[in-house]
Amino acid sequence: MEKQRIEAENNIILNLFGSFDENIKYIEKLYGVKIVNRGGEIVITGERTSAAAKLSEVLIHEAKKGNNVDRQMIDYFSEELKETEPEKIEKISSDFICMTIAGRAIRPKTIGQQNYIGAIRKNTIVFGIGPAGTGKTYLAMAMAITAFKNHEVSRIILTRPAIEAGENLGFLPGDLQQKVDPYLRPLYDALYEIMGAETFNKNMEKGAIEVAPLAYMRGRTLDNSFIVLDEAQNTTPEQMKMFLTRIGFGSKAVITGDTTQIDLPKGKRSGLLEAVGILEGVEDIDVIELTNKDVVRHPLVQRIIKAYEKYEEKKAKAEKTERKLKEEQKRGGSYRRYRR
Repeated sequence: MEKQRIEAENNIILNLFGSFDENIKYIEKLYGVKIVNRGGEIVITGERTSAAAKLSEVLIHEAKKGNNVDRQMIDYFSEELKETEPEKIEKISSDFICMTIAGRAIRPKTIGQQNYIGAIRKNTIVFGIGPAGTGKTYLAMAMAITAFKNHEVSRIILTRPAIEAGENLGFLPGDLQQKVDPYLRPLYDALYEIMGAETFNKNMEKGAIEVAPLAYMRGRTLDNSFIVLDEAQNTTPEQMKMFLTRIGFGSKAVITGDTTQIDLPKGKRSGLLEAVGILEGVEDIDVIELTNKDVVRHPLVQRIIKAYEKYEEKKAKAEKTERKLKEEQKRGGSYRRYRR
């Protein structure tokens, strides 16, 4: 039976083990090993000690960075270690973006998120496409605020198309800005968390931060700005072209969207889908696709996304079979008419 030993400080080992040793029990079950804490050292015995040790070392590295080890982190790193070297995974949490007002460090948590951040740093326009909970909008906002604080841009512009996801907000009281505010609430929430309400409001009053529906962008040239277009799957091709041609000198744009949640009227093509196809291979534009592996919300969100993906695949397969059957029936009918 194999045995491996890993040295670590007691407080780090406690973070690794989790409440009532729940993390270690889960790792033991995943790899079929036994893990014991022997005061500043963990001892791993069993059949797959090497794999369990690799995972433990990565998790210890995360704990040293002040990150809380949980089941979601264990699941993600366990899968990634099957095809990725530990050194590459350990670099993820070293990629610091900024601090929230509460003093929490914002860093990418997955390789997909790290690639996304790298693309934003390198390119003028980046499309971030992926399901809910992958951090598309939040990381883009963090990068925008960092660029603003570092005086790389003079203002932040955050925008969304005002498309209703099954609800009708048209009869809400108030002026136009008050009517569209519900669409923009997720953007406000992220700004408050990262900048703080007081700093945000001061910059809003000065015009250094602008949060507005996409329709407000028409006819403008956006120079020296960091622009985030959120929920871009709900733009029309015309709106997307209008937005992309607003970008001026010294600006950077991040366009985020989830192509599985298009709320446009039936038969209307998404501007996001069209733009990604048209702009493929254009210099200084990158497309980063995040997956359910990059979901950093509650683990249940990841399972919900997987269930919906499986349902969509099954539905598409059934529709394909139905079309094929109809075509065969049509050909059969034509043959019978010819015979008569």
